[in-house]
Amino acid sequence: MNRILIVRSSAIGDIVFASPMAAVLKQAHPRAHVAWLVEPGLEALIGADPAVDEVIPWPKREWQRLWRERRFLALARAVRAFRRALHARQFDVALDLQGLLKSGFVTWLSGAKRRVGLGSREGSRWLMTEVIPKGGVAARVSSEYRYLAERLALPAGDFVPHLHLASGAEARVRALLAEGGLAPGAYAVLAPFTTRPQKHWFDDAWQALAPRLRAETGLIPVLLGGPGDRDHARRIATTGGFADLTGATTLADAAAIVAQAGLVVGVDTGITHMGIAFARPTVAIFGATCPYLDTGRPNARAIWLDLECSPCRRRPSCGAAYPCLRHITPGRVMAEVRTVLRQTPPPENAPAMTRIADLAVSSNFIRSSACQPAA
Repeated sequence: MNRILIVRSSAIGDIVFASPMAAVLKQAHPRAHVAWLVEPGLEALIGADPAVDEVIPWPKREWQRLWRERRFLALARAVRAFRRALHARQFDVALDLQGLLKSGFVTWLSGAKRRVGLGSREGSRWLMTEVIPKGGVAARVSSEYRYLAERLALPAGDFVPHLHLASGAEARVRALLAEGGLAPGAYAVLAPFTTRPQKHWFDDAWQALAPRLRAETGLIPVLLGGPGDRDHARRIATTGGFADLTGATTLADAAAIVAQAGLVVGVDTGITHMGIAFARPTVAIFGATCPYLDTGRPNARAIWLDLECSPCRRRPSCGAAYPCLRHITPGRVMAEVRTVLRQTPPPENAPAMTRIADLAVSSNFIRSSACQPAA
């Protein structure tokens, strides 16, 4: 395999989970040219990876705009131009890690003679030369991508998510943090925001957690999210005690903030998964979605109550009561915080902390074979 295309165009968390794929391809084929196709705006997630030789932005939004405007001729020209650009790269192999019709289509457009789809559905299997079903240990982080690597005879190893900071991001973030009186390692990133309410921990829970975090660990709670999360962040921060950076950063800068955090606590969302990728002490809160109970890192823990109705994914049956999340208390989260901090030596410039090692810890680390990854 001399020229390889990875297609995992979105979303943030899924790209984080798939991030080890480029490295294992390079390990198996050191001289190969590895390209990664993503939607515009997400390039920062993998652009600095030394195993990725090229990032190819897929102009999906432009195509959607032309479709909405019924400019079908212009759309056809845009698709043909993109196809020519992909064909010019002469890919030998294209890996569709997304398995959807849209990702299968661009994989097919690549012109690669060998097109491998992971769990291809929505008709995308007809665009592949071979399909590998999803597999692996469902409760392990990145398991389906690791399974694909193993099926392709790649040296999968630990296959734990990892990210690399974009050029200049660390310096920009240090300046941004300094403006807010924050020092690297002296804050805890809180990631409450997703696009689905059944993944949200409750606002009052975040409000109760923040002062406990600050009092017990000395870490300043920092809210982090996208521009669309600003109103929600303001509602959470009404009680005070938060530094709110929601919507104030680029994706690259948000990643750098996570990389320098003393702790990450969040729901099933991309920023939380970045904590694991940067090996920061991380507590991930799961409710309606399948958790990765095996995080692959000693300083990362997942909380999931394994209720009979969970995971419901996109079809909650509880009338928006969400007991799978409501019954996760701030006290339970703090117990896991103590565990992950105990597993991670504090940065040299971090504040003095309470004697974490002497605090009582309740792990209650649940494993279940009942949770299978969504199709």
